[in-house]
Amino acid sequence: MTAGRLLLVRHGQSEANVALRLDSLPPGAPLTQDGQAQARALVETLRGTPVAAVLASRAVRAQQTAAPLAAALGLDVDVRDGLQETFVGDLEGQAGWPVLEEYDRAYGQWFTGAPEVAPPGGESGHDVLARYLPVVEDVRRTLAADPHRSVVVVSHGAAIRWVVTSVSDLPATFAMTTHVANTELAVLAPVEGGWVCERFGAHLPPFEVPDEDAPVAPPV
Repeated sequence: MTAGRLLLVRHGQSEANVALRLDSLPPGAPLTQDGQAQARALVETLRGTPVAAVLASRAVRAQQTAAPLAAALGLDVDVRDGLQETFVGDLEGQAGWPVLEEYDRAYGQWFTGAPEVAPPGGESGHDVLARYLPVVEDVRRTLAADPHRSVVVVSHGAAIRWVVTSVSDLPATFAMTTHVANTELAVLAPVEGGWVCERFGAHLPPFEVPDEDAPVAPPV
């Protein structure tokens, strides 16, 4: 994989993912056995990629995902505030498709021009960017100082989709409707004034904008 990139990785499968449970507050649920295997497989996915740092959110599942990669690279996991999942508020800990759809009704509005919307008791799109983007800018400085290596950030699906849309050329409707599977990556290249999205989960550019009535992809 090309050097000098921000590699945003969704954590491996967690116990909450399996239960379809909204789990946005750290420390949260740990990885399943499958999630641990996904974390080990991430080492192979990124083998040969020069990496300057491995960052992770304060969620247990993110740190467990980052640990095998950091160990293979001889690095420590740099745990950062701000990288956690979008806070779902009153829906925290609730499970099932109706709950996920209820959250999506608020979350989906961020991508259609209303980032001020928040689920009851939860974060707005503005709130998420206010605490996440300082880390992204810190990564940009790291890449500017060492452009021959990349930075891996292990974070969370809904947060990654929203942040990538907000800082890069990825179409909002594409991110809104495209699920990022466990341990899939969004690859961002720094350019003047922002970032270019070179990969989003299983997809490469050009990113085809879906139909207007396409549903919001689930957050788990």
